[in-house]
Amino acid sequence: MAMASFVSLRTSLSLLFLLSLPLILLFSSHYIPSDLYPVRTSSHSSVNVSIPASDPHPSPPSSLSSSPSPSTSLPPPSPFVPSKKCNIYEGRWVRDETNRTPHYAPKSCPYVDEAFACMANGRPDDDFLKWRWEPSGCLLPRFNATDFLVRLRGKKLMLVGDSMNRNQFESLLCVLREALPDKSRMYETRGYRITKGRGYFIFKFKDYDCTVEFIRSHFLVKEGTRTNRLGNSNPTLSIDRIDKSAKRWKKADILVFNTGHWWTHGKTARGKNYYQEGGVLYPTFDAVEAYRRAIRTWGKWIDRNINPSKTTVFYRGYSTAHFRGGDWDSGGSCNGEKSPALSGPIINNYPLKMRIVEEVINQMRFPVVLLNITKLTNYRKDGHPSIYGKIRKNGQKKVSKRKQDCSHWCLPGVPDTWNELIYATLVLQGHNREVA
Repeated sequence: MAMASFVSLRTSLSLLFLLSLPLILLFSSHYIPSDLYPVRTSSHSSVNVSIPASDPHPSPPSSLSSSPSPSTSLPPPSPFVPSKKCNIYEGRWVRDETNRTPHYAPKSCPYVDEAFACMANGRPDDDFLKWRWEPSGCLLPRFNATDFLVRLRGKKLMLVGDSMNRNQFESLLCVLREALPDKSRMYETRGYRITKGRGYFIFKFKDYDCTVEFIRSHFLVKEGTRTNRLGNSNPTLSIDRIDKSAKRWKKADILVFNTGHWWTHGKTARGKNYYQEGGVLYPTFDAVEAYRRAIRTWGKWIDRNINPSKTTVFYRGYSTAHFRGGDWDSGGSCNGEKSPALSGPIINNYPLKMRIVEEVINQMRFPVVLLNITKLTNYRKDGHPSIYGKIRKNGQKKVSKRKQDCSHWCLPGVPDTWNELIYATLVLQGHNREVA
């Protein structure tokens, strides 16, 4: 009798445990937070992101001393839509005249190159500043320049690439400058003014003991010259050798790379007596294959030389140009555009260069973050300098329309969003968070 009671009791307890198991699993999944991890993403993939409900944040310096220390906490950067998967590069531009204001006023930032200072050069409309990028399925963390600087405290952020990365570099300087009560606490360490003729800049943020730097590298691999039989000097590109500036890359804590636009220029696109490997100069070589091998060279160098536990690496994707009726050197234009493209084949255009970049990154050991801004720039035919890339002089009333810039971007403008996405990635990964 006792044994039968015992068996009955054990059966009842087993049944009770099995019925309770789903509730136990549900409780665990709800209360155990997801880990944040480096994002490796393409335009066609989703990214798991989450932010704890009460996220402690570091504080700005309480005084303008050279070694600030945390004081009171900043508020959390933003609410967050509780979506399990969110690709911050998939979404749409939303017109927002009420809440959308530039991070810095037009004509206010001294670090904007003349070529990008569209409104200072006479652009009459500001409609292109009233659009906000809205990812599908989640909200971006609210951009906070002070919090960004605190996350950079004691670190070196370096942008490496062509003039499109200089475009982004100038944007980043301007958005971070707005967080400084005393603007003189930010300066170029050697006193250089930003010009397109100079290829290396170091800006120090004194109160945060950090630097934001730019290194010009058109291709990320080594440019050189050769002397032909007539004694003339001709350019070459060694697609199997990393750029000579790479020794500086090793010193950065956050790296943002790009290359792409120079691969469409004449000598690069033609590929005649230009590309070389192992010291061998190819009489002709396909530009697309040269690009693939150059990106592989860059990827191998990152894998061998950069420590993922110490350094975050971004590769910023291809930024879309919007020339009508020609190209940059053949009469192409984009003046008069006042709103983004909302339809048409360009919206879903995804260049072969980006597929090559994805292919290389997916084969790397290093967890590179692909800052895939290609699709969001597809829309923005209204954001280029066009005819407003030069200051009018001597009472000039009209601007020449013969040569227009439909590749780079006005500042303030679209590159500010690229920097919002870098900040969002750092926040979503919990990058270098300090607790006040």
